[in-house]
Amino acid sequence: MTTPANPRPPTPSALTSLTNSVPTPSTHPPHYHHLAIQILHNLRFQHDWTSLRIHTHSPLPPSTSPPTLLPRPLISGRPPQRIYVHPDEQVEMLKAGVKEEDVSVEREWVLPTHLREKWSLRRFAEVFDAVGERPPPALGGDGEEEEEEDVLQSVGDCEGKRRGGKRLLLATVSDDSTVVYYIVHDGIVKPRQN
Repeated sequence: MTTPANPRPPTPSALTSLTNSVPTPSTHPPHYHHLAIQILHNLRFQHDWTSLRIHTHSPLPPSTSPPTLLPRPLISGRPPQRIYVHPDEQVEMLKAGVKEEDVSVEREWVLPTHLREKWSLRRFAEVFDAVGERPPPALGGDGEEEEEEDVLQSVGDCEGKRRGGKRLLLATVSDDSTVVYYIVHDGIVKPRQN
C-alpha cells in the first residue's frame, strides 16, 4: 500500500474552527479567552443555550471614564429552562399553583474555569463585584438589543431584583474536555425545601 505524496490534514473539529474564527481580544490572556469560547461552544451545542455573549468589560456603570475590565472573560446567555428557583419563590409558586415550566427563563452569568485553577473567596468576590445581578440583554445581529421576556411578577420577582442576590454558573473544564456546572451565589442563600 502506498501513501499519497501530499497527505491532507484531517478536517478541524467544530470547536477548533470556532476558536480559530473568533479573534482573541488583547484584554485578557489568550488562554482565558479560548476557555470562554470552549464553554460557549458547550453551552450552545450540548445544552441548547441561546443569546450567548462573551463579556470582557464590566456591565456596571463605570466609576472612571473607561469601562472596568473584568477579572477574566465571562459569558451570559439564556438556558433552555430555568436553572435556579429561590426557596421563597418556590413556596410562592406552590401556593399560587404555578409550575416551574410556566415561569420564563432568566439570562445567567457563566464563569469559565479550568479544573487545575485554584479559586479563593477573594477571586470569586472580584468577579461578583464586577457584575450586576442580571447580565445585560444580548445584542441581536444588527446591534439592537434582543427582546427579553419578563420574569413572571406574581412569583416573587420584585422591582427587577433577583431573589438571593447575585449568582453565576461556575463552568469547570477538565483536561479531557468534560464540563461540569455549579451554581455559585454571592453570599449565603437558605437551602431549598423538598
